[in-house]
Amino acid sequence: MDFSLSDEQRTLRDATLDFAKKELQDDLIARDRDGVFPEDLWKKCATFGIQGMPFPQAYGGGDSDILTTVLAMEALGYGCKDNGLLFALNAQMWSVQMPIHMFGTDEQKKKYLTPMCKGDLIGAHGMSEPGSGSDAFSLTTTARKEGNSYILNGAKTFVSNAPVADMFVVFANTNRSKGFMGISAFLIDRNTEGLQVGKNIGKMGLRTSPWSEVVMEDCRIDEGQRLGKEGNGAGIFEDSMAWERSFILANYVGGMERQIETCITYAKTRRQFGQPISKFQAVANRIVDMKVRLETARNLLYKVAWMMDKGSPSVLDAAILKLYLSENWIKSCMDATQIHGGYGFTTEYEVERDLRDAVGSTLYSGTSEMQRNLIARHLRL
Repeated sequence: MDFSLSDEQRTLRDATLDFAKKELQDDLIARDRDGVFPEDLWKKCATFGIQGMPFPQAYGGGDSDILTTVLAMEALGYGCKDNGLLFALNAQMWSVQMPIHMFGTDEQKKKYLTPMCKGDLIGAHGMSEPGSGSDAFSLTTTARKEGNSYILNGAKTFVSNAPVADMFVVFANTNRSKGFMGISAFLIDRNTEGLQVGKNIGKMGLRTSPWSEVVMEDCRIDEGQRLGKEGNGAGIFEDSMAWERSFILANYVGGMERQIETCITYAKTRRQFGQPISKFQAVANRIVDMKVRLETARNLLYKVAWMMDKGSPSVLDAAILKLYLSENWIKSCMDATQIHGGYGFTTEYEVERDLRDAVGSTLYSGTSEMQRNLIARHLRL
């Protein structure tokens, strides 16, 4: 594996970092407190090319390879402190745009993928239900075929982007007797009769990324709104989760680097007992551990991106990456809070927000327990 960057990749990474520092800054403390989604910053990201980066130019994308895309997302995480915005971007790119790109018809790609790349449309992904979390295929949502239409009934919860979304990728049972082979995927416009979007769900972290429940009551859609073949929903879901599991946390690698630099600056200027706290081994060791986590996480991330580009994705490596990065991002956030002492507990220093945002990373896109189950299965345990 050769992770040496080309001149083009370095230029894009630097341009993305410069863009994030200059264009994605506002009163984040207030927006986080009030749970406000930044539509203007979302549009700026699209204008820069973020949402379209790994998708074909024919549909408004940038035709970038996956490693290049990951480098840009890492730079965003360094330059932009709004983890909610970055989470929302990733949720759309990997679990909405990617399945449409991989399994959609040309008409579906033109209708949904192109405007999403341009920032004119926001998409959401609906799989989790009130009664099924990690057991994703225990769906109660149904899609009954009636002539050239499907009638959907059911509810989805924890749907990222739902309150601001224009369309939804939804999974439903079309034939219960076939188990997971009876699940199909559908594309539903927000204004479809019978579709109701609930109120924003209050959360511990990622407050600028809106979530809500989505309910379908006799929601009728045309057969042409089915994504892929009938009964192929499980495969579509697993494919989209492979992308999401692999790269939804890419921004946090950049966040880890930003945290380290912030902690070093603070540790060198904050004095206790007549000397900078950086001179205390207990403080220095925490920063050393943060650096080790950063470098190992970065190598795991680049490895999985490299494998995707080579056409040899690995469920095992993606699970290891998701598990390692999510749990070590939390550890680094804890260390950053501890290094800052009482100031780390205040909103002013913006350290506690990273910690609140980090906790969810071990839950979404498959819990840490699920990642360990996947790894154990590949070890034949």
